[in-house]
Amino acid sequence: MTYNLFISHSWSYSDNYSKLVNLLQKKPGFDFRNYSVPKDDPIHNARYDYQLKEAIERQIRPASCVIILAGVYATYSKWINIEIEIAQRLGKKIVAVEPWGSECTSTVVKNAADEIVRWNTDSIVRAIRGW
Repeated sequence: MTYNLFISHSWSYSDNYSKLVNLLQKKPGFDFRNYSVPKDDPIHNARYDYQLKEAIERQIRPASCVIILAGVYATYSKWINIEIEIAQRLGKKIVAVEPWGSECTSTVVKNAADEIVRWNTDSIVRAIRGW
């Protein structure tokens, strides 16, 4: 089975996003399609917020699960809040992943999450498969 995932992230903190994608790619027997908005996607240059919001919704719509890195920066990101709203409106499961070694995490993300997991490949995959 291939899982359709939207991995929410801030490009200012893209290192954790890359590490998470790498973890999932290395998991034997776990196949997924990544619907996240790539860093070089021209939509990042949208003139209006509504255009970016529509593009994010187009990416989330086919996903079966939305994964959000729950670093404290997420609390202050209007886009992550918009992604949460879209995911909830579309009935998508939200999995919050607490970044490796983080002491502070986003209560906004954790309150919206259907499941909260630590930075552990097996825990993340189990949460995705459990939906």
